[in-house]
Amino acid sequence: MSATRVDASGLLRLVDRQGGLRAELSGRWVVANVAGLERALTALPGESRKGGGPVGGRALEIDLSAVEAIDTVGAWLVHRTAARWQRAGGEPLITGVNEDYEVLLGQVAKADRPVPEKPRGHGRIARMIDGFGRSVSLAGKESLSLISFLGETIAALFRLVFLHPGRFRLTSTFAQAQKAGLEAMPIVGLISFLIGIVIAYQGVDQLAMFGAQIFVVNLVAISVLRELGILLAAIVIAGRSGSSFTAQIGSMKLNEEVDAMRTLGLDPIEVLVVPRVLALMIMLPCLAFFADMMGLTGGMLMSWGVLGIPPDVFMNRLADSVSWKTFAVGIVKAPFFAVTIAVVGCLEGLRVEGSSESVGQRTTQSVVKGIFLVIVLDAAFSIFFATVGI
Repeated sequence: MSATRVDASGLLRLVDRQGGLRAELSGRWVVANVAGLERALTALPGESRKGGGPVGGRALEIDLSAVEAIDTVGAWLVHRTAARWQRAGGEPLITGVNEDYEVLLGQVAKADRPVPEKPRGHGRIARMIDGFGRSVSLAGKESLSLISFLGETIAALFRLVFLHPGRFRLTSTFAQAQKAGLEAMPIVGLISFLIGIVIAYQGVDQLAMFGAQIFVVNLVAISVLRELGILLAAIVIAGRSGSSFTAQIGSMKLNEEVDAMRTLGLDPIEVLVVPRVLALMIMLPCLAFFADMMGLTGGMLMSWGVLGIPPDVFMNRLADSVSWKTFAVGIVKAPFFAVTIAVVGCLEGLRVEGSSESVGQRTTQSVVKGIFLVIVLDAAFSIFFATVGI
């Protein structure tokens, strides 16, 4: 015994046989008929909006031999019907499939993947805590990476000095010293000169309220020699030479020159990093001294123009107000700032990968990190010198 039901649209003929159902599809199962297709499929127990009859272990044969055309929508409905029947405990079987239909049904079945559940949103405070934790974790990883790279650089330097001095690249070191040091003198000197003028001019306005204009010499000397001379020089070098290190090494990384060095048995740290670190260690103290002199010159000229303090009086007052310790506090920071700037610039350059866009991103990070670490080191030195009474 079997019972036959035909959908009003004529797209589905359902034959209820003993032991299972046979769904004979016909017509065009395409997106234009999607409304009729949905209505036709409600005749199946597994597709009925009200739940339909029980599926149990019954078989469902979906016959596509009479289908005139089928697109992705129709194939999806057939696949969905078979999948729902199987989940309900039945045994689906698709028959009458030609080669084109088989490929389309396979693609639809392949794309039928569960959508991951969207994580629940957190409140503003939870997001802030999460963001802070991620930032701290990232900062910790960056710090460890920087310290590790610094250790590799120091180890390479010791190898060159004590084990293989013949491999030391003196020409490269002097070339980098010229680019990072001598060619940076105009901009460092100009900025320091203008800062000296600004400090003297602003200091006069404040000291005039107390009738202590002569102490503008102390203000200019101490601020320039202890802090501003070396700090301005380091910031300029971080933006100029640090970014240059990153761009140069990053371009070499993209052109696979760094890989070629390793293939030839050369250590990129010995060839690229050590000369730049040494060059900056040599030149930044010289630039700091030059910045100090230019800053004092700017302050002296402004004091002469505004207060009428002659240069000889300014120099005598300068000798009385500062000692060699004041000068040494600024200069002693220079090698540490130089190592920080050079190591950060070279590390970011070696991290370049993918495309030229990565060079720009790493160059930006090099400048930002270099200036940030210089300021952090300067603050640490200030606290240290204040603690020991210098």
